[in-house]
Amino acid sequence: MQSLFKQLAEDDSPMVRRSAAKALVDLAGQIPPSDVLPLFEKLSEDNQDSVRLLTVEVLVALANKLPQDQKKTVLLPRFISLAGDKAWRVRYMVASKYVELANAFGQDIARENFTTAFVSMLKDTEGEVRTAAASQVPGYAKLVDKSVILDDLLPCVKLLVTDENQHARAALAKDISGLAPIIGQDATMEYLLPLFLQQLTDEFPDVRLNVISNLETINKAIGIERVSQALLPAIVELSEDKQWRIRLAIIEYIPLLAKQFGSKFFEEKLLELCMSWLRDLVFSIREAATVNLMKLTEVFGAEWAKTAIIPEVMKMTTDENYLHRMTTIFALTTMAEALPPLMVKDSILPTITEMSKDPIPNIRFNVAKSLETLIPLLKKDSNTTELVTSSVKPTLEKLGTDEDVDVKFFATRALESNA
Repeated sequence: MQSLFKQLAEDDSPMVRRSAAKALVDLAGQIPPSDVLPLFEKLSEDNQDSVRLLTVEVLVALANKLPQDQKKTVLLPRFISLAGDKAWRVRYMVASKYVELANAFGQDIARENFTTAFVSMLKDTEGEVRTAAASQVPGYAKLVDKSVILDDLLPCVKLLVTDENQHARAALAKDISGLAPIIGQDATMEYLLPLFLQQLTDEFPDVRLNVISNLETINKAIGIERVSQALLPAIVELSEDKQWRIRLAIIEYIPLLAKQFGSKFFEEKLLELCMSWLRDLVFSIREAATVNLMKLTEVFGAEWAKTAIIPEVMKMTTDENYLHRMTTIFALTTMAEALPPLMVKDSILPTITEMSKDPIPNIRFNVAKSLETLIPLLKKDSNTTELVTSSVKPTLEKLGTDEDVDVKFFATRALESNA
């Protein structure tokens, strides 16, 4: 079988040799490394880069099996050769597997021999290689001394923040926060925070999005107080970003910020912002804003919502823009799920019922849908169950005779589903 495989590895067709290189990964786990090594060496020197790049995974498999001395004498020269390969696709494959390779070779060999090649990849002439290497920075940083991170890796990171390739910048933004817990609070404040702020103003939306999505890691490393002082102004600015996906990412992050800031700080700095999203031009943002209010209610409690949020939402019931009035229904209905039945009775139901008289059919049929949702909530408490009969059903019955067919449909459906 081995002689047959050797023939395939030396076949004239690159396609056959590629298949052999791919199959060698699985074979490496089945036969002794001594039998795999000659095949690996042959394929890793192939004149086709499409063959050589497939041997990177074989290198990982062998490094996981061979003893330290053989890793150093036999595999390390192959690693160095592949890492500096003339073909960018081979370098890309090594870069994308860098942490896996370093772990397979072991920390001692990696510390001594891997940093130079890694720095070269972070500065590679090809953007795809830099992108792959950027994603490996935190993982590799765990294996080396802090001095190596500060002296060798961070200068490369600084260059990548302004890299001409937007995907390299985005990859870095996604993973750079992983350095914070490794280098500690003071170094994060000194070296990383300026980079985070720079990334938050990047013209490519994915860069900003990736920083925002990983703020929790930064919080854990330097504390919410420092984050709020350094990054909150940028976050507030991003909440008005022209890219709606950025605004959406900010909204989804708000409950976590709220939990860490506390209710007083949150009311002072961010509540007004949360309310403004209810009037956003993009439906997905308005929808996310209503879910955000429910999550805030879960974080700070129903009493807080009763005094801080509900009165602000109520102001929109008389808004001239019917979309804003409709958002009011969505917001109150969504929040109701986080409120006790008695509060639904006192703070939500009267407003929803009153809005059944709205002149816009879309508002009225959304009232019917809202009441359908509120009925099970009211039935949870014996003190509010009777409202279903005395208040909700009469409103739905009236809507059931509405001249608009959609209003009739949703009112009838609500009555039937809760009959």
